[in-house]
Amino acid sequence: MLSSTFTRLTNPASLASAAARRHALRAPLAVRNLATMSSATSLTKDPSRSSIGGASSYLSNVSDFKIIESTLREGEQFANAFFSTEKKIEIAKALDEFGVEYLELTSPAASTQSYNDCRAIVDLNLNAKILTHVRCHMDDAKLAVQTGVDGLDVVIGTSSFLREFSHGKDMQYIIDTATEVIQYIKGEGLEVRFSSEDSFRSDIVDLLNLYRAVDKLGVNRVGIADTVGCASPDQVSELVRTLRGVVSCDIECHFHNDTGCAIANAYAALQNGATHVDTSVLGIGERNGIPSLGGFIARMYAADKEYVKSKYNLAKLRDIENIVADAVGVSVPFNNPITGYCAFTHKAGIHAKAILNNPSTYEILRPEDFGMTRYVAIGHRLTGWNAVKNRVEQLGLPLTDADCKKITNKIKNLADIRPLSLDDVDKLLRRYDEAKTDDSHHAILEGIDTPDQITQWQ
Repeated sequence: MLSSTFTRLTNPASLASAAARRHALRAPLAVRNLATMSSATSLTKDPSRSSIGGASSYLSNVSDFKIIESTLREGEQFANAFFSTEKKIEIAKALDEFGVEYLELTSPAASTQSYNDCRAIVDLNLNAKILTHVRCHMDDAKLAVQTGVDGLDVVIGTSSFLREFSHGKDMQYIIDTATEVIQYIKGEGLEVRFSSEDSFRSDIVDLLNLYRAVDKLGVNRVGIADTVGCASPDQVSELVRTLRGVVSCDIECHFHNDTGCAIANAYAALQNGATHVDTSVLGIGERNGIPSLGGFIARMYAADKEYVKSKYNLAKLRDIENIVADAVGVSVPFNNPITGYCAFTHKAGIHAKAILNNPSTYEILRPEDFGMTRYVAIGHRLTGWNAVKNRVEQLGLPLTDADCKKITNKIKNLADIRPLSLDDVDKLLRRYDEAKTDDSHHAILEGIDTPDQITQWQ
């Protein structure tokens, strides 16, 4: 849909020219990107990271991005969400302790309570900048300014669908209104982002003309929004790279997860020149939501671990997710990046042996960096004797490798009936060790036919 226009707009000459303009405006960023390029080959020396490809483009901001945390705006649009003022304050404080750069709040024009909540969070004097998300309308902008926020995120639909079936305005009206609203906000000394809505189903020429116009007005950021979650990483790369050649301001990205690409799209955007990414805790939001804070952090940690560790208090992530999960009546998913029940659980025997020798063999994320611990499951039919031996050592039992192998075979046989709990395994190991004193340990194993026998031991 966008490819023919992108082909015209992403030729090397135009990109080089755009990069020159951008680097002149943001010299420190240029220095950083050159450093990124020069160190790209060194990534392969770290065995815990991928040696294939990498974000080494001069456009990349993989190691220089900011999070606009939208749990208190986008997250309020989640089907189950209702946040009291007290809960909003608790979430805001937790996110601030984690270290996000921005908190985005529901428009004060949404309701009286939304207005009051906005003021209450502003009054907390957090380290994070406070933004509110408003329609491209003077009444909304004036009301938002009264709350004392640090900036306004202004949005208007630009796709043919939204122009026909939502606000019914043409592109010239949009540009004229945007000009009025942006000039007012800037006149109040506040930060301003201007975003299209449904960007990936908008006409590319209209879209770039609009962005060029607001960039000339001096907005801090322009935003692109995959409002219906239709974009792929390739499409995101093309649009952001093209936009980077048109504007000199920062670029914010907002991706919905209807087709499962939200985090991948956010990463692709940063690789190609975006600077800010919208997230929400557990990804909650309209329909399937947006990039989850934890999932996005996991992706960025894998790309540049030291940068992410230096910016964010990673051990706070689990507490934040538990607060939000409880508030909206859901459980943290078992496969949630970093904090899910299974995130650092290892089961297969081959995996367990390697993990015990060197965790980097099967972990791209270090659980310790997030205040988490790994767990090697051993009471199942796929277990291996190295995992059992590791548990023996944890319990301080003087069993030999031969003992561990015999016990492992018994566990595997019993686990064909049902898995053994860790408590069951520990009972078996201790009983076997005690029986070795009178040489009855072989009889212990031979006398067990079902896991329930072990469970009933005192």
